[in-house]
This record gives sequence, structure tokens and C-alpha cells, in this order.
Amino acid sequence: MSATSSTSTQPDLKPRSRDVTDGIERTAARGMLRAVGMRDEDFDKPQIGIASSWNEITPCNLSLRRLGVAAKEGVHAAGGFPMEFGTISVSDGISMGHIGMHYSLVSREIIADSVETVVQAERLDGTVLLAGCDKSLPGMLMAAARLDLAGVFVYAGSILPGHVDGREVNIGDAFEAVGACYKGLITREELTEIERAICPGEGACGGMYTANTMASAAEALGMALPGSASPPAVDRRRDGSARASGEAVVNMIAQGITARRILTKQAFENAIAVVMAFGGSTNAVLHLLAIAREAEVALTLDDFNRIGDTVPHLADVKPFGSYVMSSVDQVGGVPVVMRALLDAGLLHGDALTVTGKTVAENLAELDPPDLDGKIVHTFADPIHPTGGLTILRGSLAPDGAVVKSAGFDSEVFTGRARVFDREQGALEAVAGGTVLAGDVVVIRYEGPRGGPGMREMLAVTGMIKGAGLGKDVLLITDGRFSGATTGLCIGHIAPEATDGGPIALVRDGDPITLDMTLRELNLDVPADELDRRRDGWRPLPPAIRTGVLAKYAKLVGSAAEGAICR
Repeated sequence: MSATSSTSTQPDLKPRSRDVTDGIERTAARGMLRAVGMRDEDFDKPQIGIASSWNEITPCNLSLRRLGVAAKEGVHAAGGFPMEFGTISVSDGISMGHIGMHYSLVSREIIADSVETVVQAERLDGTVLLAGCDKSLPGMLMAAARLDLAGVFVYAGSILPGHVDGREVNIGDAFEAVGACYKGLITREELTEIERAICPGEGACGGMYTANTMASAAEALGMALPGSASPPAVDRRRDGSARASGEAVVNMIAQGITARRILTKQAFENAIAVVMAFGGSTNAVLHLLAIAREAEVALTLDDFNRIGDTVPHLADVKPFGSYVMSSVDQVGGVPVVMRALLDAGLLHGDALTVTGKTVAENLAELDPPDLDGKIVHTFADPIHPTGGLTILRGSLAPDGAVVKSAGFDSEVFTGRARVFDREQGALEAVAGGTVLAGDVVVIRYEGPRGGPGMREMLAVTGMIKGAGLGKDVLLITDGRFSGATTGLCIGHIAPEATDGGPIALVRDGDPITLDMTLRELNLDVPADELDRRRDGWRPLPPAIRTGVLAKYAKLVGSAAEGAICR
């Protein structure tokens, strides 16, 4: 079917933009559109928003300028008229470990809100959504789900690894090297060498951290073109994929396909299965719940354990493994894993995608190779028999918590609490050498409301691992962890401290037990003692009480529901 053909039985190629192009009442609007380059013949074309988080703040987004150009070429070729606009993006790597991290998660909501605002105000017919950072990816997908128009997601691509003394290094190595330097395990000169090597060019952080996890999830959801998640940012295959994405969105309009026809419960189950097989970022739990909420799909924490119980962890990727996203690309990318899951009956092959075809049809057309057995293990030789993320509950996390079980080999950990109200005190304790083997570091008042902003704790976890304590110290928090975090780390504890969750009542020396077999995290303190503590409890005031974070704190919900604004 031609993207520009039209019959009475076919969808309107301009389902919304007629509001700004048709009739004498729209004379002024047409005049303004002529000023941005529209000609007489363009007024009959669907208007496609090219929403981009391109900026020069971080290498993650640098490729989006050229990919935006390619996407516009694709829209033109398919008979549409592209209109590019920008939104924000912040760098988690740069904002980590200080006040800036308060603003990271709120940027996801701002991105979704800003894209919604432009697309609704200008009555655009569809979107190509380009993003490259941890929060811009889910923010764009949330916008697509909220708008329920034709939309295709385009990823900026991953950075290539750097090299120091013949070994690959990336952003996670830098945070761990800081801890090693504090401990005296490496010199300041060696630390600087790592600093100079970790980011050799453009692209998102190279391991299976949050950006690459969410790019893989977007492909599994069916919202990105097959095979588009894994090529590095500098790879010119990305330009071809971006152009094809521009063509695809116009074809979606012609076929009457909108985002919510793709973002079904089956699509989210596919995404969870892929994340589990890769051992992806714990942030995927938060973001998939939020995207599902925008798509009006009933997704819960329990779905993650249900699917994780059946999907083995297969990918030997950083932060817990040996390889990065460019390595996954060399063995066939995300389609290799998806086909293996489909063949094992662990993927919904009939789920619709932005190509207008099903997952099974896309994979049959691509015909990806078999699992290589080294970078991505086979089902006969999995890294772990179950998925790489686990949801915990228990007396310390009655509403749930998340652990990256892919990097967690202990079945039971029992220790004494070292309690810190907010991250800074923990950072100082680790740097000062007062955190010891057997400690359970409790960082609270870092939840969505209490932070506000649910900060990531990579600075702390990296220092703990770099100091050689990665297997001897358990860290728990109502905040989040970076996708680069691995080891004994539990986040998203709900209810959070500000909401009076049990984490608010923990005191130094309290025994805490993690049982991975039972999937429980328990505070081993008698109930009557906790009742006494609660009598005198008052929440800590938020660290920031003005501006965007003050608004966010009033609106944001629990991490157990995706930390979405209500």
C-alpha cells in the first residue's frame, strides 16, 4: 500500500493536522507553516514530529543530530512532512554523587510532558522519537504511550569501549577506580589514565546499563525497528535505521497503527523477558511500569518475578560480566536473544510492531544467527537459571524492592545496619574507611518523594566495590542504582522512608537478613519495638523544597508503581 494513497476505507493520513491546515479559518496557521518550509503540495501530507533529546551536555546524545536528519529524510521519502523539535536530557554520569542527581528521574517526566505538549498543541499526526540517555529513552516511550499516535523510537547508540593496558574500560570502571584510589589500591596517575580512556567518543554508556537496557526493551516492545538497539553510535547503520524509522511512522499512519496497539500486555512481557535474559538495569523495572501506566496496561512488580522464573540469564555483559553492547552487536544484537526466546516459547510472537508485522514475522525476515555461547550463553549453559532481576518483599520492603540478581551470587546475607539519612554520609563513611565487611549500609530519604528525585547510588556502590568490599557489604536504599551497579545492592525499597516505610525505623546495629531463595528482605527487630519507634517518628524534610523538585515531590507516587506523577 502506498503511504500517500487514500480511499474511503483507509485511515486518514492527516488524522490531526487538518486542525491546522484545512479551511479558511486556518489561514494564519498555514502562513506560519509556509515560513518553516511548507509548500502548497505539503499541506496534504501527514505532519510528523521529530522529537529529539540531542544536546552537547553528554556524549550519549551527540549522534542524534545526524540521526534526526536521516529520520526527516525517511519521512519525506514516505510522503510525510517532518518537523523537528527538541527536549531536554541530563547526564546521569555527570550528575552522579551530588545534588544534580536529584534532577535525573524528574527529567523523565519533563521529557514526556514536553513531547506531549508540542505534539498536542501543534496537532502532529505522528512522531519519530530520538533519545540516547537513561531517562530520555523511557521519557520518549512514555510520551508515545500517552499520545497513542503512530510513533517509532530511535536510539542514539552505544559508545565504544576505551582501553587501558590492553583491557576495555567504561564509565563503571571510573566509579570503581575512585574507591580503589581512596583505598590506596591504585595511584592517582592510574585513576587519571582511566578517566582519559573511558569515553573515547559519542554514544551512551557501553555496558548493559540503563540506556542499553531500555534500548533493548524498546526493540522487544515493538516500538523500535528490529535490530536497531545494538549498533554503536558511530556506526552508519544507525543512519539507515533512522531513515527507515521515518518511513515506518508514515506507513503506520497509513495502516491505522498507533502506539497502544503495539504496547499491549504481551509486548511488556516480551520486554521483561529480554531484560531478564540480558540481566539488565534495575531501572528497567521502574521505567517499564511507568510506560505501562501511560499505555493503560496493568503491569505490576509480580509480573517481573513471574517472567523471570521462566527466562534464564544468558548475556555475559557488564557490569557483572565481561562484554559491552558493541560485543552483543557483533554476535547479532537483540534479535539473536529474541529469536532464542521465541523458539523456547518464552516470547509472544504474535505481538504487533512498528513495522506493521509481528515479532515472529520480523525475526523470520531478519533470520538472526544462533546464540554464540560465549557473549550470549545458550539455554543449555545459562549464567543463571532464572532472570537477571528479582523483586523482593519482606518486613523491610512490604511493597517491594529490586535487586540485580545477575550480579548477586550469595543466597543469604545477614549483617548489622549502618544507617545514613541520605547519600552524602555514606559516601564519606566509605571514603573514610569506616564501612566494614558485614555491614548493611542503609541509605534512606532518597526515595521519589523523600529525596526528592530518587537518586542513583553509583558513586557509593562503585566506591564500595573499588575498595574491595563488593561481596562483603550489603547496600539497601529507597533510592535507585545506576545500571552500572553490580553486587550486593537492593534499591526501590517501598514504602520509602518519607512515607513511613519500615526503612525509616531502622537504627544502627539492627540485624537485617536478605534471603534470595525466599526473595525476602527482613528487618529482624520485634514488632513492638518498631511500634515504639514509630510513636516518635517524623519524616526528614526534603532536601530541596523549591522549583521543579517541589512540584515533583507533591505529585510523584511510589517506586513500586514506577514513580510516576499522578
